[in-house]
Amino acid sequence: MLGKKKQKPRRPTGHFDTLISAKTAVEGDIHFSGGLHVDGRVRGKVVAEEGSDGVLRVSEVGEVTGDIMAPHVIINGTVHGDVYASAHLELAEKAAINGNVYYNLIEMAMGASVNGNLVHQREPVGLLTQEKRSSDQEAAQPQSVQQDPDDGGKSE
Repeated sequence: MLGKKKQKPRRPTGHFDTLISAKTAVEGDIHFSGGLHVDGRVRGKVVAEEGSDGVLRVSEVGEVTGDIMAPHVIINGTVHGDVYASAHLELAEKAAINGNVYYNLIEMAMGASVNGNLVHQREPVGLLTQEKRSSDQEAAQPQSVQQDPDDGGKSE
């Protein structure tokens, strides 16, 4: 075609300090700075240290069951949980997210899937703390169900 070159897959910039290999399963929350590459399974939150420019990459064979919070997130595997990417989120062609995605900038390849809401946030840090406060307030408030005696015990 005119002027169109076939693009090579772009290698993410950044240095990956930590690797969770394909034969490794981690249970519990992970707090990291720098770069974290996940080929294995993680059951728990994966959180970049506040103020860091952390990069999380979940490969094609990687799986995270829990929320992800990092400035730069690159996913080509499976995530069961919410993803909070304050700077940049890249979803490669085999990415599958079952949860809500909160992002500032997003890049999504054909074939990637998100089973949840995509929420654009310009100021992700403020919205994340506000969201946490509102969920804490909801948890602190008692939930009551009012029943109408005429509806046979069914509530609206």
